[in-house]
Amino acid sequence: GCELTASTKSYTFQVDKEDDSDHILALSVVCLTDGAKDECNVVEVVGRNHENQEIAVPVANLKLSCQPLLSLDNFKLQPPVTFRLAAGSGPVHLAGWHRIVHREDASFEEDDDLSEEE
Repeated sequence: GCELTASTKSYTFQVDKEDDSDHILALSVVCLTDGAKDECNVVEVVGRNHENQEIAVPVANLKLSCQPLLSLDNFKLQPPVTFRLAAGSGPVHLAGWHRIVHREDASFEEDDDLSEEE
């Protein structure tokens, strides 16, 4: 997780470019935390589209008096991704999970198949 505030308005999640594993980042909950004011707090996800252009999409608009918490039901993202507090002063806490899927070596799998046939 991470926390966005007036002094820390963004957080970027990225993985090592040398890593050949597949990474999935899923956003579960966005919520206001202790000390939040009753103002609109807009959280954006900044990523890249298929043409490698930066795009920003608002995913949450939280206000202490009417919607202090939003469940995003494991909204899946592909790193690198930046979370940005586009409006408000927070603090806003983001929670989720990160899954690493290791790619298996295809030549190793072929060797296994040959030994099973014998």
